[in-house]
Amino acid sequence: MEEENIEAMILRIEHKSKKIENLLKQSKPVEALKTALEVSPTNTKDQRCKSANWIVVHRAMMAIRDVDGMFSSLDPEYYDILMKYLYRGLATGDRPTCDQCLRIHEKLTEKAGLGCILRSLADTVNTV
Repeated sequence: MEEENIEAMILRIEHKSKKIENLLKQSKPVEALKTALEVSPTNTKDQRCKSANWIVVHRAMMAIRDVDGMFSSLDPEYYDILMKYLYRGLATGDRPTCDQCLRIHEKLTEKAGLGCILRSLADTVNTV
């Protein structure tokens, strides 16, 4: 039964990926990022789901050019999950990804405070 749930999650992520590509083609990177962060599979241990969703979030995150402008439209409900993905991005060691993650991290920390960092690092159950 758990395998069916995982397959359903993978299908939702694939659908989300298509929606994000459409938003990016319409030059709506912030909407794409919001969509990528929605219903992230944080409470599953399945690495396929986590990796598939990381690819979707990464694609949207890398399309952001105006980080300051992003925070004028990104709801605070996304801050903690975004911080988790920023740390995942930093762990890749990929230079362009790390550069983008650090730019966003700086602004997110200014906007959300240090509590956002602490919550994302302390939450070992809901991981990305």
